[in-house]
Order: sequence, then structure tokens, then C-alpha cells
Amino acid sequence: QVQLVESGGGLVQAGGSLRLSCATSGRTWDTYALGWFRQAPGKEREFVASVSGSDTTIYYEDSVKGRFTISRDNSKRAVNLQMSRLKPEDTAVYYCAARDGPVARMGESAYLYWGQGTQVTVYS
Repeated sequence: QVQLVESGGGLVQAGGSLRLSCATSGRTWDTYALGWFRQAPGKEREFVASVSGSDTTIYYEDSVKGRFTISRDNSKRAVNLQMSRLKPEDTAVYYCAARDGPVARMGESAYLYWGQGTQVTVYS
């Protein structure tokens, strides 16, 4: 079992930056891949980024490539999402998720454990 707690959401002007963090606990740190997903109002939850347990494989959704960076913090057992050049369309509830294995995936169904979500609102 993996427990996940997100933090760092908030209100930011378009073009600004935010850093989300997700603290994890439970299983051995490098045995599970981690991902970030988001859900905008009236839309389905969508993939944002993921990183493998070994920190060697990373995937991004096309619209965030070059603007968002996912990283694992081994000392804190956390996964971070650095978001830059934010746009109003990035507004959503952002969720941290963990797989039941170390291989990174992009599909929501591949993730077993989920955090409670943190709101990110980007205004123009």
C-alpha cells in the first residue's frame, strides 16, 4: 500500500509558476512509479506526467512538455511537479498517483493509489 498527500496548489497569474509536491509513505520507495493527473471542471481526468521507480523513464502529456517537470526527491520520498509558463487551461485539480510496480505508464487505469488532489487555478 502507498499513501499519497499532495500540497502546493494555489492561485497564480498566467505565465507564472507553481510547484506541486506529493509526499509518499508505505512501500519501498523505488518499487513504484509515480504520476500526476489533472481534472478540469466538466472534463475527465487526464494524464500529465509520470516517472518510473528507478527515475530513469519519464513521460509528459504533449501540452505540458517544455513547461512542466516531474522529479522524484529520494530524501523526502516525494514526487514534485514544477509547473512554469502556466496557462488558464492548466486550471484543474491535480492528483498524485502511484502504480503497483516500478514501470512508468500514462494510462489512468494503471495507477492503483491516489491522493486527495490539490487545486491549481490560473487566471489571465
